[in-house]
Amino acid sequence: MELQQLRYVLAVAETSSFTRAAQQCLVVQSALSHQIARLERELGARLFDRTSRRVRLTAAGAAFLPAARQCLDAAERAAAEVAAAVGEVRGRLAVGVIPTVAAVDIPAVLHEFHRDYPRVRVGLRVGASEELVEQVKEGTLDVAFLGLPATARPEGVRSHELARDRLVAVVSPGHALAGETAVDLARLAAEVFVDFPAGTAGRAQSDQAFAAAGLTRDVALEVTAADLMARLIQQGLGVAMLPSAYAPRLSGVVTVPVIDAPARVEHLVWSRFSSTPAATAFLDGLGVRADPAG
Repeated sequence: MELQQLRYVLAVAETSSFTRAAQQCLVVQSALSHQIARLERELGARLFDRTSRRVRLTAAGAAFLPAARQCLDAAERAAAEVAAAVGEVRGRLAVGVIPTVAAVDIPAVLHEFHRDYPRVRVGLRVGASEELVEQVKEGTLDVAFLGLPATARPEGVRSHELARDRLVAVVSPGHALAGETAVDLARLAAEVFVDFPAGTAGRAQSDQAFAAAGLTRDVALEVTAADLMARLIQQGLGVAMLPSAYAPRLSGVVTVPVIDAPARVEHLVWSRFSSTPAATAFLDGLGVRADPAG
């Protein structure tokens, strides 16, 4: 069994096509097909069902895939560790971010990192805080930027607090609250809300604040992207509560301070276990130590 064969299997699984997989791997299709067939003979099982219309994993292929990924990740990490030992950082860096990250200028940070470590392949994934934490635990992500209620802490990962912030009300320019100097939760509870999906950390901070005040509210629109949230607010379809440091990035809306607003804390998290050289370099660039004492 060879690493290149594993790469070919992963490429076919990801693209559902031998043709596209060959293009992705920069190899002729006949060579890729030959290597996968050779691997299947060695394993004694077919990894893919092939028809004229599509390619899909067999049960054996689905069982083989996670271990194949682990083998390739381990090989890549081994090469990165050797490179780091001779003073070169390379490999991959997988970064996760929430849509409303405000404590760090993510594009600028990634630009600087790429400039300093051009041989590291950087990947970026946007998601909800709870999803990103799980992906860091699983090793899918190396680091992630989260936003959590002040009452919560990231669990099962190492973390560094980046910033604390409070939420503000976000309304359309024509809304009755747009000219107010401040508002409270009791007044906001009368409004229809646009918010993140129920159960997410972005939603929890507002839900907890209204519940603690003995108030209920109507969340009519649930979205995952803050820019879509702003566009809905512009059309007068609802109001929202977003971090004060992030809200000014949205155009066409007005922010109003909330007297009894909930707090939000942004965290940087990474694995509890040993970090890759690329992840360590990334954390160093942010002034964060990757080791347990950091």
